[in-house]
Amino acid sequence: MNVRIAGVFFQQFRSYSYKPVKRVPLPPASKLEVPESTSTKNFSLREELKSRILASGPIPVASYMRQVLTNPAAGYYMTSEDVLGSKGDFVTSPEIGQIFGELVGAWCLNEWYKFGSPVPYQLVELGPGKGTMMSDILRVVGNLKATGGLSVHLVEISEHLSKVQASLLCRGCTDHKDEPFYRSGVTSSGTKVYWYRHLEDVPRVFSIILAHEFFDALPIHKFQKESDGWKEVLVDIDPNSNDKFRFVVSKAETPMLRLFLNSLPEIANGREHVEISFESEALIRQIGERFHSNGGLALIVDYGHLGEKGDTFRAFKRHKLHDPLVDPGSADLTADVDFSILNQFCERTSQVFTIGPTSQRSFLEMAGAKDRLAVLLERAKSEEEKRRLTDGFRILTEENQMGSRFKFFGLYPKELRESYLGLK
Repeated sequence: MNVRIAGVFFQQFRSYSYKPVKRVPLPPASKLEVPESTSTKNFSLREELKSRILASGPIPVASYMRQVLTNPAAGYYMTSEDVLGSKGDFVTSPEIGQIFGELVGAWCLNEWYKFGSPVPYQLVELGPGKGTMMSDILRVVGNLKATGGLSVHLVEISEHLSKVQASLLCRGCTDHKDEPFYRSGVTSSGTKVYWYRHLEDVPRVFSIILAHEFFDALPIHKFQKESDGWKEVLVDIDPNSNDKFRFVVSKAETPMLRLFLNSLPEIANGREHVEISFESEALIRQIGERFHSNGGLALIVDYGHLGEKGDTFRAFKRHKLHDPLVDPGSADLTADVDFSILNQFCERTSQVFTIGPTSQRSFLEMAGAKDRLAVLLERAKSEEEKRRLTDGFRILTEENQMGSRFKFFGLYPKELRESYLGLK
């Protein structure tokens, strides 16, 4: 199974220095989520953002996004409890059907076998959501009797989500203060599970690293081509309303704009709008270093494109589009992953080669999704269960659903490129 796989004078000054950015139109107001009354939590975050802007001027979208999602006191992932599922703001593939996680698990073991089944080995997941995918993977690993020498390491900054994951995966957990991990537990089959806030704290042994809908939430810098050259898109206070924010473009070259133009000139020459997560590059470098010193592989699964899209920054609240500048901290912020840029980040490390991206539909079909569905349907105990299985399969694989929008992207040690691909 070889799957190929961001004072009045002061307001007047900024109004003169920056100009509003035209955004991709949102749906009509009647279809947008109507903001609820601002809570104390969200009000304090908005005030903090306003204070930063008043102190130093408009801030990069990446700075805004980082605060909105991960501010310790009021960030979306730090304080929201129902972010996933029908009662939350969005639904992920593992929550739709068990086939997804099971086939990812089968892929992990298949690739592990290709490396000679090294032990010890570990499954590392970045942003594990509710733990559903890891639960499905561990069931496959257990059924195929590959748990010997295995440990699980979850990188999760949300205290609430980590507890949800622990309740699903473990029969008991312990919190820690003086260890690199802040929580540990054991699955019913005896596999040890650890929780971390940063990838760099995870032990350095052979690792299978998984990132499902993780890179789309990493802060992005937005750059827009104007008549007088490239500018960085920033977030400013709306001069017409002290309680609102607006997008503007920089008057002069910013440090991140300079970095973009110097490091990715070929991207700048061919587009009008670019979104770059430099945190993604740092993360790719970490992964490459791990591959070089300890071996491993990685699978990135996310919605994204190959460079054909421009402005994709948006927010979701209760499964509907939401203005990303309204009620910061109350909605999920996201941007499509630009896999063409991510691939360049991998090439720069000189330690990683890539396969893909390929569509979710292609990955699941090549991994045997139809055969697995047939088995599950045969075992189904009711028509309702059969309907749930077939509906989930359709959502996961059809082109107009998740089938083409989501991409699978494999990362491997550069040293193995020729032998892995069968090249001479």
